[in-house]
Amino acid sequence: MVSGWMLGVGLISFIAAMALALVLTPLVKKLAIRIGAIDVPNHRKVHTRIMPRLGGVAIYAAFTVGLLLILPWLPDGTLSQYDRNLISALLVGGTLIVLLGALDDKFDLSAKLKLLVQIGAACIVVFGYDVKINLLNIPFGSSMQPLGEWLSIPLTILWIVGVTNAINLIDGLDGLAAGVSGIAVATILVMGILMGNETVILLSAVLLGAIGGFLFFNFHPAKIFMGDSGSLFLGFALATLSMLGFKQITIVSFVTPLLIIGVPLSDTFFAIVRRWVQKKPIFAPDKGHLHHCLQQLGFSHRKTVLIIYAIAAFFGTCAVVQSAISNSGLGNWITFIVICALVFLLQIGAELIGIVDQSRRPVLDFLARLRMKPQTDSRGK
Repeated sequence: MVSGWMLGVGLISFIAAMALALVLTPLVKKLAIRIGAIDVPNHRKVHTRIMPRLGGVAIYAAFTVGLLLILPWLPDGTLSQYDRNLISALLVGGTLIVLLGALDDKFDLSAKLKLLVQIGAACIVVFGYDVKINLLNIPFGSSMQPLGEWLSIPLTILWIVGVTNAINLIDGLDGLAAGVSGIAVATILVMGILMGNETVILLSAVLLGAIGGFLFFNFHPAKIFMGDSGSLFLGFALATLSMLGFKQITIVSFVTPLLIIGVPLSDTFFAIVRRWVQKKPIFAPDKGHLHHCLQQLGFSHRKTVLIIYAIAAFFGTCAVVQSAISNSGLGNWITFIVICALVFLLQIGAELIGIVDQSRRPVLDFLARLRMKPQTDSRGK
């Protein structure tokens, strides 16, 4: 059970980080313009004027300063050694990621170099601070399944790099990546309260405050973009924080972290499938992402973002509900039902908006044939 004192600390942390972000973001905007870290419109982008980026530096600075201001006030014994390792891994690895993103915002680095640095940051988490996925709760298994080093290490690195890039891929509209990340962090915060994990509460509250303060300047019409410095840092932070879901024995299963970051992960998955179907390189940019498809259906910039916020909130709610009941006797069955229902809904949604291929709708065509069959039979009689 979380104490009222810890909830108060979380609230103060949230407010402090938000205030820092509100102060720092305009300063970072001026810096971005001065050094030429700007985003120029092209055929793939929806904005029509030059915009300063580098906003992720403000998010990172607000998070880091806010966290370092709060930590000395925590009583001795509040943080375990693992908690300290987690915080250190998040700060050290996050610093490397932000530096990478900031350089990319200015110089447009190659994809291979960015991937190598991301793997390096993930290795810092795994080898430097021994933070990795050691246990996995498989539905219908009798207990948490231990993972050997040969599986734990690559799985953790893959998870961190994958989520980091997933957030980067959805950063295509004003306020989209920041808002979706904020919803995911809020989900982790709620789960931290349910689990009584004070470290998760503290980290999530500070990160959520930093995102909220930045979003004030980033929501449509944006005054500054977060750039890769922001999307990569938020992805890295979410990957690290959500890994805690893998370590809870009685409350969450392996599907919970997937639900928390359901929107960026599903968008990334469909992007890979789309490019494979169209025989394009997996890393080739295109205009087939979720936000592009919604805009092509006629939704405005703001409405598109709000729709995706609603989808992210739905995923977050599913994660909280699923984790809250997964320690009951029906937990495994509910997890199985949630997975099946979400996979079905994702496929239907993908076919409706044409996120993979406008001409291929196998499930919708199958359902249409089922609906027409009784009518055909009745005419035959």
